[in-house]
Amino acid sequence: MSKWAVIYSSVTGNTKQIAEAIAGQADEADLFRVQDAPEDLSGYDVVAVGYWLRLGRPDPLTLKLLARIHDTNVLFFQTHGTSPTSEHAITSFARAGYQLGEGCEILGTFGCRGKINPAMLEKRKHAGPDDPHGGPQSVERWKLAASHPDEADIAAARYFVDQMKHKLIMKERFLARKAAKLAALQKKE
Repeated sequence: MSKWAVIYSSVTGNTKQIAEAIAGQADEADLFRVQDAPEDLSGYDVVAVGYWLRLGRPDPLTLKLLARIHDTNVLFFQTHGTSPTSEHAITSFARAGYQLGEGCEILGTFGCRGKINPAMLEKRKHAGPDDPHGGPQSVERWKLAASHPDEADIAAARYFVDQMKHKLIMKERFLARKAAKLAALQKKE
């Protein structure tokens, strides 16, 4: 059984909902707001980091946290006002990965739509026609985001945890076989 730290940053409550679902599905997990995360995360087998997006990358508090994470398995989860398969959402995972400390392995990523902060939404309503995040062309996207995360998103987050637990088991088996083969080769020499 793996011990998980589930750390999240949330302004509107979207990422918190997903963090709670992830922590609840993990076998053994401690749940922290990003500002309350322990300095030393070495006691955890998995560190799951959840955040909202700002300028196409994790929010500022999460960016500071990522540099402190090292030598562990990492999962990213994020909420945003766009499609989880959009270029914006996908590249933000890469930007999060670039900020991690040394020796981390990213096991997986999970993203879902989330309600946009009302203050940000009001600002975007008045954005010019060249702003990709605002204006009339974005109204449909905002409507879609307003009802998320929903029950399907919560179920998908739980399923994601099950997939990652399976991945960890498969990784452990692979490493054990690799170590056994190496030991057998060394014994022959």
